[in-house]
Amino acid sequence: MPVQVYINGTFYDQADAKVSVFDHGLLYGDGVFEGLRSYGGKVFRLDEHINRLWDSARAILLEIPMSREEMAQAINDSLAKNSIQDSYIRTIVTRGAGILGLDPNKTSDPQVIIIADSITLYPDEFYEHGLEIITVSVVRNHPEALNPRIKSLNYLNNILAKIEGLRAGCVEALMLNHKGEVAECTCDNIFLVHDGVLITPSVDVGILEGITRDAVIELAQKAGIEVRQHPLFKHDVYTADECFLTGTAAEVVPVVKVDSRKIGDGKPGPMTRDLKDRFHLLART
Repeated sequence: MPVQVYINGTFYDQADAKVSVFDHGLLYGDGVFEGLRSYGGKVFRLDEHINRLWDSARAILLEIPMSREEMAQAINDSLAKNSIQDSYIRTIVTRGAGILGLDPNKTSDPQVIIIADSITLYPDEFYEHGLEIITVSVVRNHPEALNPRIKSLNYLNNILAKIEGLRAGCVEALMLNHKGEVAECTCDNIFLVHDGVLITPSVDVGILEGITRDAVIELAQKAGIEVRQHPLFKHDVYTADECFLTGTAAEVVPVVKVDSRKIGDGKPGPMTRDLKDRFHLLART
């Protein structure tokens, strides 16, 4: 059965789901989005995702043409309409159709689009044995240019980094900021373990404050694990005892090599495995 796509209150077969070619989301990447997960038909941390969507929209002066409650209902309706229990949900808000020019005042009718479809995860072997990543030359967007905390439709920065990683044979890639500090991967946040302490880059280095990232921090703190958030460098990555990534689609996935350097003993570490299991339980109960 074709995916039923929500556009401004109406569901369309995926082949008929269309927006104007003059929409500034298409022409200029002028819009925002959220990626959400559902488990057993329930969206994980729906309120947090909706709040972040609104924050992104506010940051680019985009008025979402519905309330947060209406958005939550539309997301749940999309799940029900597609009869999917475990899914990935992409919620998009564009600036709307306008002219062939940058002026947002000449656009109208912001488009709200919701796509709920089956989720494609990393292969099981990555969760069991870990994955290898590289540090790419593409620098994370400067916060004073396009703040990475805004989930905008302009994802070219991440895509270029992804291409570089894929050409090196890695499905994920680590990005540094303009200061040479560790930022995040193309789709995931990064965590390190040093001497029993869990460390992740702080938001002020120029990262997206991931919903899964925050959940893992909460789980670690509840388990009595010390968590620190501060700037990190490649040296910290290379000398870490453990490394893992977090993201909506990835959940918690171990990293065993960075830039061909083995992390720890080259196997998923005990804290990584424990937090992966804790998150799995949290998301599914």
